[in-house]
Amino acid sequence: MSHPAISLQALRGSGADIQSIHIPYERHADQDAGADTPARHPVVIVGAGPVGLSLAIDLAQRGQRVVLLDNDCRLSTGSRAICFSKRTLEIWDRLGVGQPMVDKGVSWNLGKVFFKDQPLYRFDLLPEDGHERPAFINLQQYYAEAYLVERALQLPLIDLRWHSKVTALEPQAEGALLTVETPDGSYRIDAQWVLACDGSRSPLRGLLGQESHGRIFRDRFLIADVKMHAEFPTERWFWFDPPFHPGQSVLLHRQPDDVWRIDFQLGWDADPEKEKKPENIIPRIRALLGKDAPFELEWASVYTFACLRMDRFVHGRVVFAGDSAHGVSPFGARGANSGVQDAENLAWKLDRVLRGQADASLIAIYGAEREYAADENIRNSTRATDFITPKSEISRLFRDAVLDLARDHEFARRIVNSGRLSVPATLHGSALNTPDTDTFDGTQLPGAVLADAPMRRPGADGTAWLLRALGPDFTLLHFGPTPAWAQALPGVLNLSIAAEGEAHAPDADLIDARGLAAKRLDARPGTSYLLRPDQHVCARWRRPDEAGVRAALQRACGAAATA
Repeated sequence: MSHPAISLQALRGSGADIQSIHIPYERHADQDAGADTPARHPVVIVGAGPVGLSLAIDLAQRGQRVVLLDNDCRLSTGSRAICFSKRTLEIWDRLGVGQPMVDKGVSWNLGKVFFKDQPLYRFDLLPEDGHERPAFINLQQYYAEAYLVERALQLPLIDLRWHSKVTALEPQAEGALLTVETPDGSYRIDAQWVLACDGSRSPLRGLLGQESHGRIFRDRFLIADVKMHAEFPTERWFWFDPPFHPGQSVLLHRQPDDVWRIDFQLGWDADPEKEKKPENIIPRIRALLGKDAPFELEWASVYTFACLRMDRFVHGRVVFAGDSAHGVSPFGARGANSGVQDAENLAWKLDRVLRGQADASLIAIYGAEREYAADENIRNSTRATDFITPKSEISRLFRDAVLDLARDHEFARRIVNSGRLSVPATLHGSALNTPDTDTFDGTQLPGAVLADAPMRRPGADGTAWLLRALGPDFTLLHFGPTPAWAQALPGVLNLSIAAEGEAHAPDADLIDARGLAAKRLDARPGTSYLLRPDQHVCARWRRPDEAGVRAALQRACGAAATA
């Protein structure tokens, strides 16, 4: 089946060009199947946003056929999610879209916090070198979606259907029946697995009779995308109680195409419809930039802070990911980034289930792991929201006293919270982890995402990156020669790492030229790390043996949880 492509010319054009693309409707052969014999598909993903597209690409690269349904006919409008984290970029590198995202996006590591008209302090989210990707890029969501769509259209195992709205969902013992509404009428699909990536207002969540629970904060913020030429540095700037917007908070970010994101706190009593009108937005922008500063208002929206999640993400053969499963307040960039991490966590597990290499209990562990991560994001987002928007005079006095102290005292800066920015969750209690039997220092414990490091291939110039060297399935890193027994491990890529000048370096797979991998993993000669397909550490040893590694592999595939 042919697909209308998103053109590279449009990708390189302005944001307006991207947002104006309308994808024409195409009738699908499934629509001609009888009502009693709907077409059966192993995986149906609902929602072609960053999460659904990332999940579809990951599954297709693993050899799985995917139907991807979206009720719209275009990319997202307005910048929406703009801050994509280092971890998300590493995932997108594996999916083949990381480099174009970085090339188009605005990379940044630095931020500044202001109180009233004075700078308080500056922070660096990636203070050490030796990482391929920056802490964050800023990139409008419509660009991110465009690169993902373009990649999806390159993969014949993805059947991407626009103008396709799911209007009914009937769970079955071995899947679910979906009713899909199109411009030609409705038809049904029989899905072995349904993956709901259909956003914060998730129609599928409603069709299952499920709800999200949590906290809605009594405050509103205005988002404004402003096109202008400005001399501000490429940093995250956050103001508490600035003179140009007294009593409230403001956030400023640079985006590509000379577009700047400005967030203005409005207060709970603000009228959302009134505040979205240009005649009310423009004076706020002029107060920040100066009355004579030239700019154009591109897009605006008003939102309410909320931290919510479903009680469970897995409901039989219907699995929720991204905003459909959980939502957080936007300060901290935890929404889209955690959603893409949901997709990565789910893809390899579902692939193993579909291949008969694991049973459905592995999908239940997806739920447990990502519910834990969602709780961590909600906790951090709630704390930031409470600090940014104090709801009592005592809370405001405490916050302002902390801000005053932060000018001169490091301890107070640790209390200031303008949004703890997204980092991947360490899955401490995962059933897939093998607990340490040896002593290690550092953060790379079972459940953590492997830290990247610069490497070198023997006999080659230039930098090779550790994360890019990992396999699509399990990887066993050896700081030293690969043991003979490890070669027989099924579905495992063995990588031997040597320090520069070590005797076995010419025969190693990677040279740790700067010693950063050994430092970050607290590795000595003989140390080994077992990594999951999603690049999380699942076990590590000072001196591994075959029985221990095989047991850890079995556990990492869900066998221990099943037992």
